[in-house]
Amino acid sequence: MPMMILSRLALALRRARFGIWTVALAYALSVTTGAVLVHLGNHFALNFRDNLISKARKESTTLHQNDKGNHFTAAVLDGAGNAGAGIASMLAGYCPPAGYVATVMRGWVGGVVAVDDQHRSRVDFYYLTTLLLQLLPYTLVGGAGVSAGIASFSKNSTYTGAQVPFLRLPYAAMADAGWICLVSLPLFAIASLFEFLA
Repeated sequence: MPMMILSRLALALRRARFGIWTVALAYALSVTTGAVLVHLGNHFALNFRDNLISKARKESTTLHQNDKGNHFTAAVLDGAGNAGAGIASMLAGYCPPAGYVATVMRGWVGGVVAVDDQHRSRVDFYYLTTLLLQLLPYTLVGGAGVSAGIASFSKNSTYTGAQVPFLRLPYAAMADAGWICLVSLPLFAIASLFEFLA
């Protein structure tokens, strides 16, 4: 049984590889752009970062729990939020341009927070590991969504067979996205546990 599950997951990843790799590239470019700009002192990037952090400190239940010392609760809230956002990114991928826009925006945020409140670099093992752990499941689910979207609108699709009426979405692409989402959910949890408990 475990071999069957691994084999099915491998098939899903193989068929969704174009979407996954292009989403990974979009993340790499947007994170790098954001990080480079804040390190160069770009006012737009730094202002964006400062406003983002200020708003999060006022409104984020996760950060409030973390500030109270409830680190595990903060990790649970963060993991649940990231999982929900990941599923939303996967659904956005049905329209591939929307999927890539969501990717670039999230990557930009990950890049601009590479400096602290004094605008000093915080790029270290913790920052890089947290970033990689968070972006891995986002890349998988986002890529699966984009692959499904491309399969719906492309004549030369990796997927053949029956489609969802009116949406032209292949059932096989939906199944692949489901398998990839299933393996990504624990990855979101791991990323949040590392971020708030490490």
